[in-house]
Amino acid sequence: MKREYYLDLAAKGLRTPIGADLILHEKPDHAAILLDGKRLAGVMMEAATIYKTPFAFPVMDLELEKAAVLGILGITESVHTFHFDSCPDDAAVARFEANINGPLTARMQANVDAVREVARVGTHLPVGMSIGPVSLMTKFIGDPITPIFMAGMGTTADEDEEIKTIERVLEFSTRIVLRSIQAQIEAGAKAIFIAEPAANVAYFSPKQMAESSEIWDRYVMSTNRRVKALLDQHGVDLLFHCCGELNDAMVAKFAELDPAILSLGSPRVLWEDAKFVPKNIVLFGNLPTKKFYSDDAISPEQVVEMTRELVKKMRATGHPFILGSECDVLSVPNCVGIIRKKIDLMLTCDCG
Repeated sequence: MKREYYLDLAAKGLRTPIGADLILHEKPDHAAILLDGKRLAGVMMEAATIYKTPFAFPVMDLELEKAAVLGILGITESVHTFHFDSCPDDAAVARFEANINGPLTARMQANVDAVREVARVGTHLPVGMSIGPVSLMTKFIGDPITPIFMAGMGTTADEDEEIKTIERVLEFSTRIVLRSIQAQIEAGAKAIFIAEPAANVAYFSPKQMAESSEIWDRYVMSTNRRVKALLDQHGVDLLFHCCGELNDAMVAKFAELDPAILSLGSPRVLWEDAKFVPKNIVLFGNLPTKKFYSDDAISPEQVVEMTRELVKKMRATGHPFILGSECDVLSVPNCVGIIRKKIDLMLTCDCG
């Protein structure tokens, strides 16, 4: 899509959550739908219709690509708990290379088929989705913080086994993300939503970055530039998301990827971030929707107040802006009514 498409949506005051999970879990057989691309597409388009948005966002599952890597390597342990306890050896690398372009997992294939169906119907923008390379890498490592810090201090993979592990796993992660994206592009995705929540101050030392951004550039920027290059090759737009805690330098670095939309979490103050982000990039977010399940955490009145403040202050900056959720809005048992009420308030309250 031309960049003007997103700028025009921002100018028209679009508000939209990323909320397919809510609609999915209203279905009694929601687990089965995740394996049925056509029905999954129906959920994505139903969510888009309910929220009055052109974006048919997929259900966000940031372990799909992890499961794919484990399958390629023949590892049968739990996707949720598995961590490498040593560096994958050369045989694992060879197996990965031999199978990376093989069949997708059933869940990934359903997502691809859903994108294809949304594209065929043509009523909404087909959006693909993947976890980002760095965030995927951290899901494979019990303690990624220490080796990332050591690498930032100048220790190399040849000198330290833990650094060798994270760098080898980061390459696996980047390759499977690219594989996932390629399949969704071939199915007709016009934009890809990359969720990179682990690229944040918990994993990357702000003090190190103040001295040198080398490790951030090597691990975060270089891998995501490979993603951006693939998207640019096919004329597909990058919607980049990080809901982790960031400093200003990290926000500015994300802007260097030139996403059509930059989505940030509620720890960030978007009207202050506007000065770090070029005006051809739409800022998206960032109401604290993770708290919508509880009136004690955030009341309906606070949702209205925060919506109005965010809209008003973003207008004052003149920066293109789409009001949205800080991340995907998850269905929480026994709280769906409360969540849906607050979503309705953020979408409909009068902001002047």
